[in-house]
Amino acid sequence: MSKKMKQKLISYRNAPLSALLALLVFLAAAITFAVLLFLIIYILVKGLPYISLDLFSPTYTSENVSLIPALINTVIMTLLALVIAVPLGIFSAVFLVEYAKKGNKFVEVIRLTTETLQGIPSIVYGLFGLLFFVTSLGWGMSLLSGAFTLSIMILPLIMRTTEEALKSVPDTYREGSFGLGAGKLRTIFRIVLPAAVPGILAGVILAVGRVVGETAALMYTSGTVAQVPDNIMGAGRTLALHMYTLANEGLHTDKAYATAVILLVLVIGINMLSTLAAKKITKGNGNGEN
Repeated sequence: MSKKMKQKLISYRNAPLSALLALLVFLAAAITFAVLLFLIIYILVKGLPYISLDLFSPTYTSENVSLIPALINTVIMTLLALVIAVPLGIFSAVFLVEYAKKGNKFVEVIRLTTETLQGIPSIVYGLFGLLFFVTSLGWGMSLLSGAFTLSIMILPLIMRTTEEALKSVPDTYREGSFGLGAGKLRTIFRIVLPAAVPGILAGVILAVGRVVGETAALMYTSGTVAQVPDNIMGAGRTLALHMYTLANEGLHTDKAYATAVILLVLVIGINMLSTLAAKKITKGNGNGEN
């Protein structure tokens, strides 16, 4: 037994409560990992046997229930929602952290609003999108209506994660930039934002995961048409909505599980690519500083 391990055992004997808390933390981590592992294995076991070439046909029919149109719609929907929400979320966070004065009542109202928006159920966003984008603006059931609805959903998430990422950047970075004669705007875009990129990307990853897995809000805004529309004003279902529709109909439950496998692989792939990108950007910033 190592010396470090012996010291830990001695400290735990002297403080039984610390040992209990350490055990609870370990159990919580183990249970979380076990649940995640169980979900992944369950989906793979249920879905892998039913993955076939028919699922990847270019067009959807009632026989092949192809997921390719839904996959394309998912990519389009995700890109549209991110194009709308990411700039707004990042610039709003920059204003809150870099420009707004501490103790500003307006800032407190904004933070309270974002926290409230994060807690609203997605079905409420769907009803809002139906009443405003689909009906009032006359966009109808379309990818654009769904993208705007999803952008409102993920905007608070991107704002808060970006805000925390900007706060984590040491003030010495800003002071050093100001000392070299750089202005406020140049300091933010050349020093602060690059240093906060990993945290910002973490928020974007979470936002992508919510967009890819959303169904309730899209049922009322983007529609459930199983084809790729000619333009963003056309209706179309995403991959999660495609899986929900197949399971709800009860005719192709096996294909729904197969679609769940593809959705799982897609989400894991997005997380891995984003993590690699964040590491590469962080490494590049470190080399640049040296």
